[in-house]
Amino acid sequence: MSIDVVTFGCRLNAYESEVMKSEAQAAGLEDAVLINTCAVTNEAVRQARQSIRKIRRDNPNAKIIVTGCAAQTEAATFAAMEEVDLVLGNDEKLKRESYGGVAQFGIEESEKVQVNDIMSVRETAGHLIDGLQGRARAFVQVQNGCDHRCTFCIIPYGRGNSRSVPMGVIIDQMKRLVDNGYNEIVLTGVDITSFGADLPGTPTLGTLTQKILKHVPDLARLRLSSIDSIEADDALMDAIASEQRLLPHLHLSLQAGDNMVLKRMKRRHLREDTIRFCEDVRKLRPDVVFGADIIAGFPTETEEMFQNTLKIVDECGLTYLHVFPFSPRPGTPAARMPQVERAIVKERAGRLREAGDKALLKHLEAEVGKTRSILVEKDGVGRTELFTLVELDAKEAGSLVTARITGHTGEHLIADVIF
Repeated sequence: MSIDVVTFGCRLNAYESEVMKSEAQAAGLEDAVLINTCAVTNEAVRQARQSIRKIRRDNPNAKIIVTGCAAQTEAATFAAMEEVDLVLGNDEKLKRESYGGVAQFGIEESEKVQVNDIMSVRETAGHLIDGLQGRARAFVQVQNGCDHRCTFCIIPYGRGNSRSVPMGVIIDQMKRLVDNGYNEIVLTGVDITSFGADLPGTPTLGTLTQKILKHVPDLARLRLSSIDSIEADDALMDAIASEQRLLPHLHLSLQAGDNMVLKRMKRRHLREDTIRFCEDVRKLRPDVVFGADIIAGFPTETEEMFQNTLKIVDECGLTYLHVFPFSPRPGTPAARMPQVERAIVKERAGRLREAGDKALLKHLEAEVGKTRSILVEKDGVGRTELFTLVELDAKEAGSLVTARITGHTGEHLIADVIF
């Protein structure tokens, strides 16, 4: 075994895992497992700890290096695990020198934790990678960190304040990935709609999107990861309306559909803002589909408040729901608020998922008979422009095929390849 990487959580972590592996290899590190953790929920942390124990059982002689958001926010928790050799912070994990000492001299107990003050990090370096192993689409980091302090969220304390990658570096990375055969690239970060506020000239996400599509003409498909709709700028709306290569699938950082809950979450939008945004985008791009992150059972949430969240699924015409039962994260204001009973949280999450299943079924039924461009993810499976999962007879991962939608299973589409 040389270097294995285990990744939890978001697309940004997936991108950074490739950087980590590259830097560790360049430093000469061998026989190691790098574990890139997520801190978004208590369950994510639990899964990481469980995985670490299993990895040690399976690899008794390997160096186990734990990093990522959970390592940044709970360094002592992971350092206390006898299975762990080294804990690296989110800044340190991307630096070659973090792995160089381990490769040459091993790990001293006194150096087991190398985690700095993430709030002191002011820049995000652009790292060039050649691809993402085992993935048909590539991810490109455009920013890191977040300047907002939503009361439920621990991520700013794991990622620091918002900082952007310069546009030139992003475009160079895009060109490199396209030259290596990637047909679809996803722009990713912690809060990508805040992109550019810290750069000279304060470009926006919309400006970046238009520049990418202009200067990377061979890129077939550009997709955005989760966006905060209240930050969508005019240039982004123009790109949605006019750029067919910008895919008509937007995932919204919604979190709730009740104004009092949104206020207590310290979100910057109201339910009316989200509904208006979805209506405006549909006028510009009628074929657009929306996904959304929604939290069930936020502290103080009444049944009436929950009903407003449930209703916004139809009012916005959401298709893909990522439902999170509220998980109190130590150190966040929401953890100190009056909590909703766990049984009620679970029940509300179930009702939201049921609404999501109905919304997805409606979308699947509407797709039957249409012709779609599909990115093959692996043998027999791909996704349409709308990010809908498709079963089809195509094998070459990363290729684009045109197919006619012939049916669905209730969970995904079925298609026949035309060419």
